[in-house]
Amino acid sequence: MAENSYRRPDPRSQPPYLYPAYRSTVQRAPSKPLIFLPHTHSETSGPVFGQDAVGETDHDLTRQHPGEPRGERIVVTGRVMDDNGRPVPHTLIEIWQTNAAGRYRHAKDNHAAPLDPNFTGAGRALTDASGAYRFVTIKPGAYPWGNHHNAWRPAHIHFSLFGPALATRLITQMYFPGDPLMPFDPVLQSIPDERARQRLVASFDQETVQPECALGYHFDIVLRGREGTPFE
Repeated sequence: MAENSYRRPDPRSQPPYLYPAYRSTVQRAPSKPLIFLPHTHSETSGPVFGQDAVGETDHDLTRQHPGEPRGERIVVTGRVMDDNGRPVPHTLIEIWQTNAAGRYRHAKDNHAAPLDPNFTGAGRALTDASGAYRFVTIKPGAYPWGNHHNAWRPAHIHFSLFGPALATRLITQMYFPGDPLMPFDPVLQSIPDERARQRLVASFDQETVQPECALGYHFDIVLRGREGTPFE
């Protein structure tokens, strides 16, 4: 694959490094102009992940413990594509999220919401030959985060994936349609282009709904290009 096959994303479709309303960017944003380096073979090839690294229940966050997790069960499906709409097969996707009460299973999360002993909130899956993936999980809850007065993050799921090379790695967040907290969230609102923001909102998918079990959502991920998914 040619080194020039990876186009840099449109800056309007991506959140800026510095967005004062998102307070932590003030401390972590670069203070000097970035130096753009040409892509080399190390960025445009690899890494390669073996399928044996993904366990049988890694994609189903509701079957990783002896008991049933609390909350609304959902199925999230979608496809991973490159900037030309071609599927990206056999690529590793990792997700992490809060439980139904809005709490992460993490030592630094001191939110007063309860932990769920049957929900860890992390999963992995490999895309198939058509670039498709599937997760079964619990709809995450909103949570306070101290960014500003009475600040609450909308329900969201974090996604991390590499695609075919390090240059295409993406870390992003999937939101849920109709969430009233989205207009007040500086993480989402930091993306200048409204169309790009909407690419982070999953769509309800009746075809994925499991009768009497789980609602379904669809979330496609485009690694690069004009219609690329905004990343962190």
